[in-house]
Amino acid sequence: MPKPSLSIFFPCFNDSGTIGSLVVAADAVAQGLTNDYEIIVVDDGSTDNSRDLLLELQNKYPRLRLVFHKTNQGYGAALRSGFFNSTKELIFYTDGDGQYDVYELRKLFNIMQDGVDIVNGYKINRGDPLHRVIIGIIYLRLMRLLFNFHIRDVDCDFRLIRSHVFNHISLHHNSGVICLELVKKLELAGYRFVEFPVHHYHRIHGKSQFFNFRRLFKTAFNILRLWYELVIQRDIPINIAYNEENPTNRGISRDNISQ
Repeated sequence: MPKPSLSIFFPCFNDSGTIGSLVVAADAVAQGLTNDYEIIVVDDGSTDNSRDLLLELQNKYPRLRLVFHKTNQGYGAALRSGFFNSTKELIFYTDGDGQYDVYELRKLFNIMQDGVDIVNGYKINRGDPLHRVIIGIIYLRLMRLLFNFHIRDVDCDFRLIRSHVFNHISLHHNSGVICLELVKKLELAGYRFVEFPVHHYHRIHGKSQFFNFRRLFKTAFNILRLWYELVIQRDIPINIAYNEENPTNRGISRDNISQ
């Protein structure tokens, strides 16, 4: 049987120390999985030399496509751009900070069989300082309580997804709560998850954009707003304008994203 085509994308914000090695690894992995693949990096307004590095890489790796946001829009906006610009049957994404091993995509790819829509990684051990590990445990437990998630690690951004799911759900949040939005909408829409353990490593470059104490109030507000939308209102936006002859017309809107 022919192997499905594959889009691999990375959100990037000031990840010049890691994004280059991720692109190289992604190209090596993809070549061993399928003949039809693309690699996308969504640079969300980096102020370091990430863009210069990516432009140099594009000369060496013809499958690399670049999406540049004019200004920093947020992690959710970067993911939305990545999903919107992906053109293949399967979409894999992970963060551009190098805390996950791209080579473990091979394991997820083999698990993606008929009847499976999303292969979701979960962290074997969290490779972060103790305070972030504690915050992460509390966060996951609170989110399971608020949203009644069925997967164990909604915070693990190491996912392989069938692209057709985005013909039926829409994503709107530009902040880090987009992971909650994505997983809950997929669960409510009845898509089937399979989970697989993956390694998580210490950050060697840059710093987290999500677990930032100065952003706690805004994050809490966005989580409560999402909870009200999805749990109380059960608002699951459906892309009713989808046309089978135009499969790129997906439910990931460009609204509020500057390219």
